[in-house]
Amino acid sequence: MRILLTGSAGFVGSHLVERFLGEGHEVVGVDNYLSGQRRNTALFLGHPHFRFVEADVSAGLPVEGTFDAVLHFASPASPPHYQQHPVETLLVGAQGTQHALDVARRSGATFMLASTSEVYGDPLVHPQPEDYWGHVNPAGLRSCYDEAKRYAEALTMAYHRHHGVDTRIIRIFNTYGPRMRADDGRVVTNFVNQALRGEPLTVYGEGLQTRSFQYVDDLVEGIVRLLEVSYHGPVNLGNPDEYTILDFAEVIRDLIDPRLEIAYEPMPADDPRQRRPDITRARALLGWEPQVPLREGLERTVASFREVEPGWPERVQVDA
Repeated sequence: MRILLTGSAGFVGSHLVERFLGEGHEVVGVDNYLSGQRRNTALFLGHPHFRFVEADVSAGLPVEGTFDAVLHFASPASPPHYQQHPVETLLVGAQGTQHALDVARRSGATFMLASTSEVYGDPLVHPQPEDYWGHVNPAGLRSCYDEAKRYAEALTMAYHRHHGVDTRIIRIFNTYGPRMRADDGRVVTNFVNQALRGEPLTVYGEGLQTRSFQYVDDLVEGIVRLLEVSYHGPVNLGNPDEYTILDFAEVIRDLIDPRLEIAYEPMPADDPRQRRPDITRARALLGWEPQVPLREGLERTVASFREVEPGWPERVQVDA
């Protein structure tokens, strides 16, 4: 296939590039590095089937030819990044999605939107199935991301219903793994960086809010499987194993340095209290569920952080 991937320099985007090239596909990646990393692009620049275009997809997609699949993954995805760039986040969800849909429509290509569990907001239903409409503050600090993705889903379904575009929508729950930005402000990177620096792990509130964590390889497998089936509604891709943030901090602490303290800070505005996917649809439709255990995935992730920063210490051993 010839695949157009926006957000190719991002954390998930770079893993998709690697998977598609490994399967023999041609990939045209697009990114403007608002939150992507140049070193992720550099991994593939020598590959004969990869071409990169530096561009802001909100302003248009300067790409040539037709494609078999268009995957729209461009967007800041961590709270510090999208709150720092709220207008750009809204535009990439609106104009960026429309430009990518237009390319798919011209090409007769399959279109996939990377949506998010954030469309559920601070959910009143737990776990969250795809037919839950969400509980979102449209004027809050997180609304630039939440509402951009909700609008992008609506636009994707409108192109499917009105123009007949062959669409897919994935709602991505918390994902971690190698190539995450160290400064992205997400819970995994915050804890890993703090632990590697020997600092207390920062937990907000009492740490009783819950999250589920899937390793990036599991997410990529679900994406590939969804491309291969004809289903147009949203599909949750996430790990149904649920942890409190405090429990998760203790897992990281045990993995890196059991002597570390935990520091408590006030809760951020509109921080969801519960987050856990109902993956019944993904199981039935794709035969998919996460395979990588949390500790194994975290060990790989911590190792990747040490590769980027070779000065990080090895795991601290504590005598019984």
